[in-house]
Amino acid sequence: MNNSRRSFDVLVVGAGPAGIAAACCAAEAGVRVGVVDNNPRPGGQIWRGETQNSDVADAASWFRKLAGSRAEILTPMEVFAQPEVGRLTAASSDGVCELSYKKLILCTGARERFLPFPGWTLPNVMGAGGLQAVVKSGMNIAGKKVVVAGSGPLLLAVAAHLKAHGAGVRAIAEQASWSRLVRFGMTLASRGRKISQAFQLKKQLSRIAFRAGCWVVSAEGNGKVESVTLRTERKTWKESCDYLACGFHLVPNVELASLIGCELRGGFVRADEFQETSVAGVYCAGEPTGIGGLELSIAEGQIAGFAAAGQRDKAREYFSERKGQRRFSSALERAFALREELRTLPSAETIVCRCEDVRLGRLREQSSWRAAKLQSRCGMGPCQGRICGPAVEFLFGWKAESARPPIFPVPIESFAATACTE
Repeated sequence: MNNSRRSFDVLVVGAGPAGIAAACCAAEAGVRVGVVDNNPRPGGQIWRGETQNSDVADAASWFRKLAGSRAEILTPMEVFAQPEVGRLTAASSDGVCELSYKKLILCTGARERFLPFPGWTLPNVMGAGGLQAVVKSGMNIAGKKVVVAGSGPLLLAVAAHLKAHGAGVRAIAEQASWSRLVRFGMTLASRGRKISQAFQLKKQLSRIAFRAGCWVVSAEGNGKVESVTLRTERKTWKESCDYLACGFHLVPNVELASLIGCELRGGFVRADEFQETSVAGVYCAGEPTGIGGLELSIAEGQIAGFAAAGQRDKAREYFSERKGQRRFSSALERAFALREELRTLPSAETIVCRCEDVRLGRLREQSSWRAAKLQSRCGMGPCQGRICGPAVEFLFGWKAESARPPIFPVPIESFAATACTE
């Protein structure tokens, strides 16, 4: 196994919109910048597949800035440990790379929240963003019947993308009530760009049934999903489908921040006005500090990039933009809060931890997340609790108690190589 070393003034972990903005601004200030990401190309989940011939104006602009900067792009590479302060260890197909830095910016993004219900482990039941990602990667969805369900603005974007690629979207089921959505819509009235995006999505999704206050009860099928049962407060019915794209908004990726020792509040990384965390010299931007959407992530990335490079006056220029976007973030959180009915969906036989086949009934016998791990191995499989952890927190209120290396599964020789260098 090959070992290599890189050293940077500012190291950015994550090459989504926040990470790209942070890297560009730090590089503009003249410092040596490195950007590490586990995807083959920059862009993150939201700009996946947009690096070449992007038709998204913002994405194209930022990709040009990144390409024109002096930032060094390290992809695909997975950060999995911190051997000591000022040094991270990452794994790639070529081996282990030690990444030294003076300042660190964490832009690790977010992932979909999955909640268990009968049938959610059937083949072709996928995360909404996950199905969108595989279609972007080349999977043919044309002619397939799809139900999009769960919660959050991502559902509309996914449905529009699938429809544009020939899918027959049978329904969009949003668990938030109409009253919450109307209040949320009122917050968009003063935000011209977002209201324009909303009208564009509405036009793209014309003739597709959008149902608010509607949620998945179960998925059915023989060998793969064939139908999904949906419920509102007034009725319950089945929709036939080839795919169920289901995700319940987003949860932040804070494992690396937790490993480094950054303080968390309410599940998010606490950051000051310059996006600096409780650990000196470590900054955080984007979804790990609060789920707020693309524009907030970019604003926070710009502030973090300039601040980490010592350009605080430049960073202050984006404070106003961030403030406005945070109001939208608060409205987002209120609108898409999960309803209580979702807690009652899984039965005792419903699998909660897919990696270790742990069922809800087994978890009900435990008293804490730690006890659940010790007694049932819940959260100890390959995903390290990234799927079942948020579900268990929603169902029982249990929170993960710590983060330990490796925070991502890596070959044993990679971890061994790290130990040999300490």
